[in-house]
Amino acid sequence: MDSDFMAQDIVVLAAGKGSRMKSNAPKVLHKVAGKPMIHHVLNLASRLSDSKLHLVVGHHGELVEKSCQGFNANIVWQDNPQGTGDALRRSSDSLSERGSTLTLYGDVPLIQQATLARMVALSSSNVVVLLTIELDDPSGYGRIVRDDSGKVTAIVEQKDANDEQLNISEVNTGILLAPNAHLKRWLSKLTNNNAQNEYYLTDIIEMAANEGVEIVTAHPEFDWEVSGVNDRVQLATLERVWQRFQAETVMKNGATLMDPARIDIRGELTTDQDCVIDINCVFEGDVNLGKGVHVGPNCILKNCSIADGVVLKANTMIEDSVVGEYCEIGPFARLRPGTNLAKKAKIGNFVETKKAVIGEGSKVNHLSYIGDAHLGSAVNVGAGTITCNYDGVNKFETLIGDHVFVGSNTSFVAPVEVQSGATVAAGSTITKSVSKDQLAFGRAKQMNIDGWARPTKKEK
Repeated sequence: MDSDFMAQDIVVLAAGKGSRMKSNAPKVLHKVAGKPMIHHVLNLASRLSDSKLHLVVGHHGELVEKSCQGFNANIVWQDNPQGTGDALRRSSDSLSERGSTLTLYGDVPLIQQATLARMVALSSSNVVVLLTIELDDPSGYGRIVRDDSGKVTAIVEQKDANDEQLNISEVNTGILLAPNAHLKRWLSKLTNNNAQNEYYLTDIIEMAANEGVEIVTAHPEFDWEVSGVNDRVQLATLERVWQRFQAETVMKNGATLMDPARIDIRGELTTDQDCVIDINCVFEGDVNLGKGVHVGPNCILKNCSIADGVVLKANTMIEDSVVGEYCEIGPFARLRPGTNLAKKAKIGNFVETKKAVIGEGSKVNHLSYIGDAHLGSAVNVGAGTITCNYDGVNKFETLIGDHVFVGSNTSFVAPVEVQSGATVAAGSTITKSVSKDQLAFGRAKQMNIDGWARPTKKEK
């Protein structure tokens, strides 16, 4: 590889209608692992240093452009698409004069960075790099034609291939890396004299061979890297392939999965040693599990950090939260955004938290809502306790100090503070601050009436 040679431009083709998806949404916006296919491709492309991104859009292109606006890609419109060569040709004026152009596809979402790195390592100012694979059944793919010495001389599309060429098992994936100095000229020479009346990008291979430009091939480690999606069956198949690959990666990193077929990772999951993940768990966004974390069945974790030794019992939901060491959560608990649990805190069944900081060793065992609150250490919160944090317009905070005992069925009407060591009697409504070591109770006066007659239904 030339010392200063690189993929200067990356063109992602995403103009197709995808009629076989039978959807109003553009094909490339359908999701794999919880993320639009085109985002997978652009995320990878954006990790390649100093490369300029170009996104070719067409059918419902305004929706694709809006979805991808965070990637800072140059948008190229392909109205009335006429093939892959036509798509890249419309990008030609935006391509750099030096370096090379890598062509990717918005409906081929799982190409891996290591594969593209191998392609870049093979490239130079007088080399075209093709990504090819061998298939037992190459039907539908363009065939890689080689001469007697093994050099690539052309790519022939299936509808234009003769009987001998149809027997070739090495096929084109569509992904290629070509030097811009040659590519721009080749694109200007493309014609649509073929069975499809389209401008084939693959025709530049024969041009390169005729000019003596070297054509080399690279191969993906996994065939599914270059699998495209044309309908919902293929989408579902690719989803399962990717989930299995991610599950195997997690297991190789030292985690135990009770059933690798029943886990969904829709983002980035990192696990430390000896994690155990039960069935039907879903991980979204960025999730980190520390050493020895045990995740029970049917849990949903999104954008959260779970420290060493934590036990998450069945049906727990955690989002945008931080859980400290050796906490115990669930079953049927929900930690909403802004929750931060210190070491050995406990959140029990049917407890919901939101923007709550809960101190070391504190317990909210069951049937409670703790929102916009700050609890100190060793606090014990009884069943049915709620923080009344919202007046219909504004949110207010509840502050509870260390070693506070809160009896069952207590309501804290925020803003309110309960200082360290205080006790709140069961059934209380707390509307004003409680000082250190005080007992607070606020109940309606109980009245017992003798001879009370229950109401009865009137006869019809």
